[in-house]
Amino acid sequence: MSNYSRRTNSGPRKFDDSSKTGSQQDLLALLRKIDGSSYGAYKRAIGEWDFGGFKVYLDRVQSDPYAPPSSLRITADPSKMGLPPETLTTPGQRVATGDFLIRAFGDAIRRHDGRPSLSIVRTTQEILDRSAAVVTPERVELRMQVQLPARGRTIQGRQAATIFEDELPDAVGEAFDFWSPEARDYLDDLLRHIRTYEDHVALTRALRDNDWVAFVNDNAILPRRSGVSQLPLEDGVPFESPESLRRSVVLPHAGVVEGMAIPPGITLIVGGGYHGKSTVLSAIQRGVYAHIPGDGRELVAALPEAVKIRAADGRPITKVDVSPFINHLPTGADTRAFSTQNASGSTSQAASIVEALGLRSPLLLIDEDTSATNLMIRDERMRELVSAAQEPITPLIDRIQGLATASQANPTPTSLILVMGGSGAYLDVADLVLQMDSYRCEDVTDRADQVCAALPRVRSDIPGFPALTQRAPEKSRSAADRPKTRASGLDTITLDRDAIDVSDVEQIVDQGQTEAIAWAVRGVLEKLADGNRPLADLLEELQQQLDQSGLDALTKFGARRYPAFLARPRMVDVAAAVNRYRPLQIKDV
Repeated sequence: MSNYSRRTNSGPRKFDDSSKTGSQQDLLALLRKIDGSSYGAYKRAIGEWDFGGFKVYLDRVQSDPYAPPSSLRITADPSKMGLPPETLTTPGQRVATGDFLIRAFGDAIRRHDGRPSLSIVRTTQEILDRSAAVVTPERVELRMQVQLPARGRTIQGRQAATIFEDELPDAVGEAFDFWSPEARDYLDDLLRHIRTYEDHVALTRALRDNDWVAFVNDNAILPRRSGVSQLPLEDGVPFESPESLRRSVVLPHAGVVEGMAIPPGITLIVGGGYHGKSTVLSAIQRGVYAHIPGDGRELVAALPEAVKIRAADGRPITKVDVSPFINHLPTGADTRAFSTQNASGSTSQAASIVEALGLRSPLLLIDEDTSATNLMIRDERMRELVSAAQEPITPLIDRIQGLATASQANPTPTSLILVMGGSGAYLDVADLVLQMDSYRCEDVTDRADQVCAALPRVRSDIPGFPALTQRAPEKSRSAADRPKTRASGLDTITLDRDAIDVSDVEQIVDQGQTEAIAWAVRGVLEKLADGNRPLADLLEELQQQLDQSGLDALTKFGARRYPAFLARPRMVDVAAAVNRYRPLQIKDV
């Protein structure tokens, strides 16, 4: 028997997968030695390998050449990398440094001659807390995958050795070097990345301090290259604030910044088609995240718990009190605890509003293009033809002022920003009306008031907004022998046999968030839920765990150890996925 394998009485050869330690040269010698062996011999490389300036941890080896790639970590001492204290001191600095290093390492391996064997998570325009980078004052760790080469099921050990002799050290040398004279511009890029992130954090804090719900800076580039690209439009019209809304804020690095500050209340964005209404709303909805330098939206911010609401035909609803909007159904169903596996557009949108209110979201974002018309408005002619007794839907236009006004049942009013191009009914209830004209923004509130006075309509406002029942998820258990937790793109989560469609949850912007949400949903429902605590309380506990342990907290719910492809989600988006889980069971609290 060889010194690197063992054979059991009942099966094929099994290779030693206990963790080893050694130098880079030890690893290279091992890989060359097992050249030509069966694929399982790669398990001998599992362990910790000292490359001098950094360490390599091979944590998991793929079972065969066609399985998902092997898991790899790289760690280094920040001081030896040349990282100054201003990149590591605060949690925000560490998040931004990790995000930058992921991008830099990805660029380095993509510049490798030939097809790279290493892969690290791909990034978006947003600066996010990603599990691929763990940054502390004492350690920098990058997590990635490596495709260990084979011909059929036979190891190509010498080719594997070149990965660890050339490709990996070259990428590390390029991405981790902040101390050499040639790296001065590279360090400046990192510091600019961090300062951009810190300015956005400060701007978000300024929203609360100044009682604003959103801010769009002057000279921001809001248009994107296309409907499927988040890259800035090269010739995009710079944003310019209406004078009446221009405010200034002092940020730690950008200094004095001027822009449009949107106050609480009901704000309409109107204008002709293709003039930039939805572009502004899209920038605001993504303003819950910081963006990389050069994105154009670096100093666009919205309250972090803002929720974009849209219709989602076919989504499930589980015991949601939609009675403020849906009542006296012909079927006699109780809309105070309404459930369906196939909601209509209006019912789905009503449920999404109520669910967001249950999470105490302070800002709702709505675009008429993605809304159910019958939930938004009902004009005088239709009200005359179909009486209130015959119509179970109360449109948002009747409820919106009660929603945005404090009352005993609704002590914390909710602000709304709505894009409207076809209905003038909302002009009556708006506190602020913005008009987009060829991507130019103008405050037309006074003119809107004049239009309302000249063309009055019969109003059906319902004062106040009713208190909502808290919903407590019941504990669930996987019925599968081998539970499956998977995410696909931004739209789909699979838990065992059940798919969760989150395609209407537009503020999920990174596939890593979708994967993290998948594990979070499983954790919330199988570990935290008890049928007694409201969903908001469960999410607060999850948030605390993520704050304390980072995305590694999700390993308690079944995520792989040392996860490499997760991104930090917002709790309101985790809640959206929980609410779209078809087997969900809810108790009223």
